[in-house]
Amino acid sequence: MGQHIELIGNVAHLLDKNRVAVNLGIPVTVDAAVVRLVNTYKPPTRKRPLVDKPT
Repeated sequence: MGQHIELIGNVAHLLDKNRVAVNLGIPVTVDAAVVRLVNTYKPPTRKRPLVDKPT
């Protein structure tokens, strides 16, 4: 068995129950069991400014 590497890309489409196509610049077909789905991080939005208003 070889080394594990992490590739980052978007899942293009589901081919069948066990395989998906991942877009890494070119479409790559991989086993669905080895793909880890994550959401992109979006920082929380501020409702108030960082500094207080002068009084």
